[in-house]
This record gives sequence, structure tokens and C-alpha cells, in this order.
Amino acid sequence: MFSYYGSKGKVVDCYPTPKHNKIIEPFAGSARYSLRFWQKDILLVDKYPVIIDVWNYLINATEKDILGLPKMKTGDCIDNYNLSDIERKFLGFIVQTSSGMRKTVSPFVEDTEPVLKKIANQLFMIRHWKTKLGSYEDLENEEATWFIDPPYQFGGHEYKHSNKQIDFKKLAEWCESRNGQTIVCENTKADWLPFKPMVDMQGAMFKTTEAIWSNHKTNYDAIQQTLQF
Repeated sequence: MFSYYGSKGKVVDCYPTPKHNKIIEPFAGSARYSLRFWQKDILLVDKYPVIIDVWNYLINATEKDILGLPKMKTGDCIDNYNLSDIERKFLGFIVQTSSGMRKTVSPFVEDTEPVLKKIANQLFMIRHWKTKLGSYEDLENEEATWFIDPPYQFGGHEYKHSNKQIDFKKLAEWCESRNGQTIVCENTKADWLPFKPMVDMQGAMFKTTEAIWSNHKTNYDAIQQTLQF
């Protein structure tokens, strides 16, 4: 519903389908995996308060709330409108194509009206979702599909508001200990779990290969896919 660094929008269809009725995303961001399987029991968790604030706003917003927001075009500034704090936070993600909220509409967005209409039409999908502000370490180890997309160890996507000193050894042990199905996202430069190449990604500056680790068999255990995005 909004843009954020590391969004899996282009490759979300490549990931395994959930084996459990509940999906937990401990590094929620824009929650593209949960949006794909929105009918499930969803729990979004993130340490960045703005992410949780925006998801709570969307979960409780009406179509009228979203459609009543200003229709902005390239060059328009959020500061020119009388908005609440949470509306500013939300629009900060809408007017750009990645994370770190900006105030001026990006040339890549051009017009926010179609985006707002699409979001308004999707609100019914997330009414039942739950959120939690906090660290992955604080979560109960319950039976679920765990979709884990942390800040990458080397390159790939970078989170402005993440913990740059993440302990990947500790995170690996935590991922391996989850009950249920665990799906971990990374790229092939990472070595904190035995990741398998999944799909090539062509970024603005360079190409990377998305990788996956799971405690269940996946389509990527034996061969590297040749898909490119």
C-alpha cells in the first residue's frame, strides 16, 4: 500500500505460499507478503514507530479518509496542506518510491490520486490485521508462517531507521528456532544462513540476486532461477 526500502513487490510471487493460517512479519515494512495473502491472520511487527503508526492508520481509516487526502502532483509539497501528523506520515511514503519520508512529490510518482484510489479500494483487506511495535526478539514463538525480511547483511536494500549493528548470528539462531514455517529474505552476499539463490534483481545502480532460506523445502533448493526483474 506504500513504498519502503526492501519492498518485495516485484518478487513476492516467487516466495512459498504460507502453510499456516497466521503470518507474522517481524520486519514488517510495507508488508507485501502479507498483502498477497491478506485473508490470513496477520501480525505486523516493526521497531520503527512510523511504520506501525501508518499501518494502524490504514487499518482504521475509511475510504472517505483516504480519498479526502490532497491529490498531489510532481513538485507539490505536503507542507502546503492542512494535515494531521499521521496523514503527513502516510503521505510521506506515498509521494516517493522508497523509504525515508520526503515532503515533495517525486517525479516517479507524478500524481497521488490513482495511488490513493487504489489504497481506498484495498482497505477491506487489512481490517482484521494486528500490529506490534517492537523487536523480533520480543515475540512469542508460536506456530505460524514467519516471513522474515531484515535489513540485509551486505548491500541490497538499506534501511535508514534500522539497527545497523544487527547481530546476524543471533538472528540466525532465532530464525532457526521458530515454530512452524520460516521464510527468510536476503541476497546471495549474506552468509548468516545457508541461503539459496532465488531471482536476479536489476537495481538502478547494480544487479543483485535475491536469496531465500526456509526450514521447509522450496523450489530454489536445487537450481537457481533465471527470472530477472
